[in-house]
Amino acid sequence: MAGSSQLVKELREKTGAGILDCQKALTENGNDVEKAVDYLRQKGLAAAAKKAGRETNQGLIHSYIHMGGKIGVLIEVNCETDFVARNEEFKSFVNDLALQVAAAKPTFVKREDVPSDVAEKEKTIYEGQAKEMGKPPAAWPKIVEGKLEKFYQENCLLEQSFIKDPAVTIKDLLAQKVAKIGENMNIRRFTRYQLGEA
Repeated sequence: MAGSSQLVKELREKTGAGILDCQKALTENGNDVEKAVDYLRQKGLAAAAKKAGRETNQGLIHSYIHMGGKIGVLIEVNCETDFVARNEEFKSFVNDLALQVAAAKPTFVKREDVPSDVAEKEKTIYEGQAKEMGKPPAAWPKIVEGKLEKFYQENCLLEQSFIKDPAVTIKDLLAQKVAKIGENMNIRRFTRYQLGEA
């Protein structure tokens, strides 16, 4: 595995894909960079990464009502053109995202949206839990990091496993749709309502 970080760097420069995607592609293809490039191209991740910087001023605000009016979701998903916003595949994707929000109850779109005071409060709680478990102080940072990662996976929409295919995260699903439809897309915001919930 020596030099694998160099291979990841090389693959990232060639494709623009994320670090984890590059690592997976290299692992799947025996550290062969050219095969890994093909693998990423097939997955559409390289193309999606290249489109990521393009502006998204069009899109949809979609509403979804579940369980006979007991749960409701409003979600805004942006794309580059009005043409794509009217595309059935895009509409279906936005509806899937609304279903995800209704079922999985995320609080934030991405981890960068989590206020620093919320993250700090979670870290304090996790450190207290590590202490209560009798773990040595040297192990606390690793425990806190692991629990914070789980917090992001549960509370950030992009980090969640897709309810229709748990092997795929919403972030991966978004990249796949960007590659398939051919436009940059952005999950801008959402609001989830549950009857009787404060």
